[in-house]
Amino acid sequence: MTFAATVLTLYPEMFPGPLGISLAGRALADGLWSLDTRQIRDFATDRHRSVDDTPAGGGPGMVLRPDVLAAALDSVADGRPMLALTPRGAPLTQARVRTLAAGPGAILLCGRFEGFDERIFEARALEPVSVGDYVLSGGELAAMLLVDACVRLLPGVMGAASSGEEESFDTGLLEYPHYTRPVTWEGRTIPEVLRSGDHARIAAWRHERASEDTRLWRPDLTLRHGGASREPPSGARHDKDEGHKT
Repeated sequence: MTFAATVLTLYPEMFPGPLGISLAGRALADGLWSLDTRQIRDFATDRHRSVDDTPAGGGPGMVLRPDVLAAALDSVADGRPMLALTPRGAPLTQARVRTLAAGPGAILLCGRFEGFDERIFEARALEPVSVGDYVLSGGELAAMLLVDACVRLLPGVMGAASSGEEESFDTGLLEYPHYTRPVTWEGRTIPEVLRSGDHARIAAWRHERASEDTRLWRPDLTLRHGGASREPPSGARHDKDEGHKT
């Protein structure tokens, strides 16, 4: 079964974009997954190919029309999950990504302007999904993020099957720190335990560091999974990524 992604968008020329290079691009060329884009304007019914209108009740911007969106969705509906990329959606999680990657693919509806007419969610089995607590110009970049997260988990995409194991968020923890050669760089040395060859000690160290980094940089994850958060210790570095939600 090939993972099939169908993207409904006002800007199909944005694809494949980043999905056409590196791991995802090679997998696409090798037929491990497929990508199809549909222009939402093709489902408009007037000569101007209108897809939006002014908000009911007044206000700035324009809203995507439910009749046009429904026609676009109905044209590709085949049992795959239908997802609408919107800040109003539930946050995308690694668990949801793994479920999607194990299935036949997804139909992704990209928003623009002020968003979707609410009735489209009532009339179609459309799941709202958010890739973070911020607002983008449209759903296209969010769709790329979601597809990339799924594609990298498909069999044969990553070099080793184990590459997708013990990753950040899978167990409620961030991933442990990584090191490689040279052993000493700018006075900083790879921790001795990682050079010991003692796999039990290494596993214990990695779990401890994963727990510590999660408490330090993502206390929300620690609280969500039943732990206690703490303040960063005195002198802790603050140049790390401090948990941008995606």
